[in-house]
Amino acid sequence: MTGSSFEEITKKKPEKGLLVPLKKKGGRNNQGKVTVRHRGGGAKRMLRIIDFKRDKVGVAGEVVAIEYDPNRSSRIALVQYRDGEKRYILAPLGLGVGDMVISGPEAEARVGNALPLGRIPVGTPVHNIELHQGKGGQIVRSAGTEAYVVGREDSYTLVRLPSGEIRRVLSTCMATVGQVGNVDHQNIDLGKAGRSRWLGRRPTVRGSAMSPRDHPHGGGEGRAPRGMPPKTPWGKPALGRKTRRNKVTDKMIVKRRK
Repeated sequence: MTGSSFEEITKKKPEKGLLVPLKKKGGRNNQGKVTVRHRGGGAKRMLRIIDFKRDKVGVAGEVVAIEYDPNRSSRIALVQYRDGEKRYILAPLGLGVGDMVISGPEAEARVGNALPLGRIPVGTPVHNIELHQGKGGQIVRSAGTEAYVVGREDSYTLVRLPSGEIRRVLSTCMATVGQVGNVDHQNIDLGKAGRSRWLGRRPTVRGSAMSPRDHPHGGGEGRAPRGMPPKTPWGKPALGRKTRRNKVTDKMIVKRRK
């Protein structure tokens, strides 16, 4: 079993004004039907309100604390702006207490600052990237991830994502400079089943261990694959089938991840 050292954490109690209650869904939708399997239970959490939009343009803020967030793999930074407002942002690698951050088109392309993609130099690592102007960062937010600005094309900026995909994103969309912190998150070994339960993950049963009425892989004497291609519990192909259906944004993809 391995875990984080939490050596970068400087404040244990979260900011009360940036907390809201988080109700557990157990993988169910508004009709009570299970839409995501193997979810449920887990430790109680409070939701930290994160500023993904970085729309405090032109106002400098000081990092006053680096905190743990149970709802994400990355650490979060508590920023206090000059007008007194406090906000949480994703903590990039290298950002520490006492550092200053600012957002806007006139900001310097420095770790923690948020700029429109069109103002970020080619070759710069970025994270928390918007796909629609003003909507807030949607991609590259997990611990240790980073994308790279690789070029320009008319009103678009070419960004190489962690998957290897190269994608066009409007140059007016915001992104934050730097790599997301807590890089060692990928090396954590939970070590025991109970630790998965604390995270709200329930057990997963193999289809081949079920009966034929419960799963297409079920039944047979012993372990009997019968040459059947892998299927979901509902009989749909599970491997080798393309699942992407959004043809509207196909034109935004310059190079596929594979």
